[in-house]
Amino acid sequence: MALDERMLKSIIEDVIREMNIDSAATSTAAPVVSAAANPESKLVLTEVGNAEKGTIPNEVVIGVAAAFGVQQTKTITGIPHDKVLKEIIAGIEEEGVKYRVIKVYRTSDVSFVAHDSAKLSGSGVGIGIQSKGTTVIHQKDLFPLANLELFSQAPLIDLDTFRKIGKNAAKYAKGESPAPVPVRNDQMARPKYQAIAALLHIKETENVDLDKKPQALKVEFR
Repeated sequence: MALDERMLKSIIEDVIREMNIDSAATSTAAPVVSAAANPESKLVLTEVGNAEKGTIPNEVVIGVAAAFGVQQTKTITGIPHDKVLKEIIAGIEEEGVKYRVIKVYRTSDVSFVAHDSAKLSGSGVGIGIQSKGTTVIHQKDLFPLANLELFSQAPLIDLDTFRKIGKNAAKYAKGESPAPVPVRNDQMARPKYQAIAALLHIKETENVDLDKKPQALKVEFR
């Protein structure tokens, strides 16, 4: 029997309840609010027009997925999106490299978000971040499903790792070949978080707009 999206959501929510995860935090019936209207969010993302191809060779473009900072404001382990962006930006700036932040609407696949960001970057290097925290460092001349560095286990990415991701992306932008950011590995992370990860991905995908171009973002931390 084929599973439609409604049935899949129902199954995932049942699994989450069985795992004693607070379903109130992930309920699809929760009202959608903007970051600016959410008193708990310390991040405000304002779209300021279509993102343009960069001309500065000394920059990294950070691309966030469609729901980032608005419909979803924390990673899968509860790290606020404002802290995620702050650490990545800090890592980039520590290397003396500039940054821009954009939102990619045409896909919820983090590899394509990162690749679109790289193609708009003056250096050809971009970072893609899904709302649940999965992150990729990409380079414009690579195939979309290839990458410079992949951080696929979102539950294992902490703030220190996000900062190191920013630093390495900046080093690639400068033409360096840094050692990959160390990643933790936990065989239990996938089964533990699989259900909620699937639900968060569905919620992200609901905000995809195939006809909307990447948007340049003004980033404010409150």
